[in-house]
Amino acid sequence: MRLAATFVFAAASLIIIAYLRPPEYDEAYSIFLTTAHARPPWPAGIFTPAEVRGLFSGYPSVSQIATALRTGDVHPPLYFWLLNEWRHLTSPSWFAARLLSVIISLAGLATLASIARLMKIPVIPTILITVLAYGFAYTSITARGFALAQFFNLLGVALYVRHCRTSRNRLTFAAGLAFGAASFTNDLAIFTPLGLLASHLITHTTRHSRESANLLTSVLTTTLGIAIFLPADLYFFLAQRTSRTGQFTPFHLIHALKLLAKDQAAALFGGLPLYAGHFAPLVILALAILCISCVIAIFKQRSATTATLAITAAATPLGLLALGIIFNNTPIEIRYCAFGLPFVGLLCAQIKPAMLRNTLVFTQSLAIIGLALAPSTAQPQAAAAAQSPADILILLPIGNDSVGIPGPFIEAAQPNQRIILIHDAILPDLSAEPRITLATLTLDNESKAAIPNIEVELAKHWQLVDETPLTRTYQQRGFHQQP
Repeated sequence: MRLAATFVFAAASLIIIAYLRPPEYDEAYSIFLTTAHARPPWPAGIFTPAEVRGLFSGYPSVSQIATALRTGDVHPPLYFWLLNEWRHLTSPSWFAARLLSVIISLAGLATLASIARLMKIPVIPTILITVLAYGFAYTSITARGFALAQFFNLLGVALYVRHCRTSRNRLTFAAGLAFGAASFTNDLAIFTPLGLLASHLITHTTRHSRESANLLTSVLTTTLGIAIFLPADLYFFLAQRTSRTGQFTPFHLIHALKLLAKDQAAALFGGLPLYAGHFAPLVILALAILCISCVIAIFKQRSATTATLAITAAATPLGLLALGIIFNNTPIEIRYCAFGLPFVGLLCAQIKPAMLRNTLVFTQSLAIIGLALAPSTAQPQAAAAAQSPADILILLPIGNDSVGIPGPFIEAAQPNQRIILIHDAILPDLSAEPRITLATLTLDNESKAAIPNIEVELAKHWQLVDETPLTRTYQQRGFHQQP
């Protein structure tokens, strides 16, 4: 009964967050990729969200999605194929796309519960600590492939752990297939099986030749299952490897380590320091003490599974550092760090005394409330739409590729809001407009360069009369409003 209540709580929390959280930049790629136009053909002139509603729906073929990914993205196709079918069968709405991630994440939590049982770890604390981790909840409600990759990884771990308990060798191959499917959903998911297999080799090394042979067979069979997906992974990776150059900053070890520590902490506790305002340093200190206390408790009460879980949890952050060194960039983000969070949950569920564990859960709960409600950790497109006057033409920067800025803004805007997209800071003829509002969204390189230039051009013939944190409203010089 308590376990069922825990899952009801998890489901309700994720659904509420998915509903409340504004649409995001990267989600727009998922939406439009599954509408047969990965780069939507927005009107060249003035339009309203109601007039372009059809651009948010469609039903492309498997090959269309694959081609679009190979020519303009950096992800394998499995999630997008599934999302395409889901949207076709249910609804093309943004919320429906998020619900798919929620459902998959709940399946992942059920799989995590089975892992906890197999390892004789308390199940309910494992579920609570995992679902309340900011990074896990965030990736569970966004319309991206992280939830699906996480589910496949957890399925692979569950199968591998069951093999270790039952010595059924075919389970290792099935585990490998699950890990391979995870990599065919998100390339970075591969670090989890690498960590698991490495930990198994490290923690189960023995001088007995028979046991060593069995161990090696298990690892090789799992690797074979993963390798089946390797040609498909390479088919997409090799075509995409230069499609997002400049996405991450160049690699510097000290900067990367600081960013990794910050994002790994945020994956657990979200933006709690941001919500604290002037008290942020005290909150950071309290969170650091809480983390250190948890680590000490885990070390003091370590069990036969502690090393395996710790190595598996650390595999993704270490893998991200390795990628940075190899490719001279810094691919470190909260959502990437989330791949290790279920294993952190398994570790922390064993913490005693219960008061320390409960303090961790309570602290995470505060972060999850922020995920749903706090503007400081939400992307600004929807807020900019809300701050835009309903009766004034909105100038909206088109951004890098006409997806991440326009998509969420238009999704959140009023159906009759008049909008025109601005390319390369080139202003259209606006002489018929007494007032215009510029949405000052600087979320990518193109918009960061465009907004200052647009403001310079507007200053020649327009007077700033009002502004909000995300908009600037101008009146045409010489225009006087009638009383």
